[in-house]
Amino acid sequence: MIIIGEKLNGAIPSVRAAIAARDSEVIRARAMAQDKAGAHYIDCAPSTSPEEEYEAMVWMIDQIQAVTDKPICIDSPDARLLARILEEGRVHKPGMVNSVSEEGVKCETIFPLIAGTDWQVVGLTCDENGIPVEPEKKIDIAKRIIHKADYYKIKRENLHIDPCVMALATMSTSMRDFERCITGIHEYAPTVKVTGAISNISFEMPGRKYVNSNCMAYAVRAGLDSAIMDPCDIHLMSTIYACDALCMNDKGGRKYNRAYRAGKIGTKK
Repeated sequence: MIIIGEKLNGAIPSVRAAIAARDSEVIRARAMAQDKAGAHYIDCAPSTSPEEEYEAMVWMIDQIQAVTDKPICIDSPDARLLARILEEGRVHKPGMVNSVSEEGVKCETIFPLIAGTDWQVVGLTCDENGIPVEPEKKIDIAKRIIHKADYYKIKRENLHIDPCVMALATMSTSMRDFERCITGIHEYAPTVKVTGAISNISFEMPGRKYVNSNCMAYAVRAGLDSAIMDPCDIHLMSTIYACDALCMNDKGGRKYNRAYRAGKIGTKK
């Protein structure tokens, strides 16, 4: 499972305050904590006003790169901003771009810039009409994104399709629909990865950690490849390692045993 650490997002009040105050200690501490917890990518999502986002992202990238060599996931709904970050070479080594979609010309803006590189990219299953509810419509959008990735010679294994997990509080079929998207996308393009922001499913639910960890278990069984999540959540990380072993993604549970002995999963001391 590829872990994309989500704890540097301006939608989080403490992170938003740190960005506004340019408090490097908060940003660096969160980056280091996610690195230590096992994140493969560190998400960098200022989530500020459009006129402030570029400067905020550049500053955040500098803080992250000062304390960890984990690749960065540059995260913004503004494809032009992401393109500018790529063109200026702000990130020291290839990471991940989050995101493109079938809305406007986002694919056409980003794909030419990362073609033939090791950059990964997230494709959201939304278009000019927003995020569809029906999983088959999401799968159709995924196919269109995959076709464009092929056209621009983006490696399929570098493409992560995000079916936009819906909140269980407002849609009782959200988990079943998420599973259908995972299997449907893999049936069409086995080497394309499927990802998701797991915590979306528990929005406005009590005991969110229980909903999140069980969502992860079902998703791993369905074939989820990567997740945008909190790597410092020991319950969620424990679920991933255990499910990988149970689903034979970790034969003999070797990774599970190593993680347990290292204190990365299980009960916090």
